[in-house]
Amino acid sequence: MGDTVWIILAGLLLLVGAIGIVAPVLPGLPLSWGGLLVLKFIPSTQEDISWTAIIVLGVLTVIITILDNILPVWGTKKMGGNKQVVWGATIGLLVGFFLGPWGIIFGPFVGAFAGGLLSGTQFIPAVKQATGAFAGYIAGLVLKLVTVGLIIFFFVRTLVL
Repeated sequence: MGDTVWIILAGLLLLVGAIGIVAPVLPGLPLSWGGLLVLKFIPSTQEDISWTAIIVLGVLTVIITILDNILPVWGTKKMGGNKQVVWGATIGLLVGFFLGPWGIIFGPFVGAFAGGLLSGTQFIPAVKQATGAFAGYIAGLVLKLVTVGLIIFFFVRTLVL
């Protein structure tokens, strides 16, 4: 009976973490990895997942979480953007979250574009800068999705074994 409660808690962490991959207010990967870590300490499942898998996925989680914060800035700067463009992309993502999936996808672009225009950048360069911010957000999103997919794989495999 006790293991069931812990498995449910681990599953909730995994689920909330997976939602956090697209919801910018939640630390998605760390929560998902935390669910896998909880699973490792449950007596009935602790032998079904190795410490190597836990550590490798934990290191990957840290690296991808850092990259997720660097890539939009890098993409923006690569395309000639400034801090206002990066802030615009961040605000666009937060606002876009409340507008559904399309808002999450296109919010960073619109926000970065607006940030570029508000900082005095001309139309075409602002589009270019916004494209860099958008590409950075998408790259981070893809990396997070792949990593959470690996975490889910190990989670499910551990429960099925």
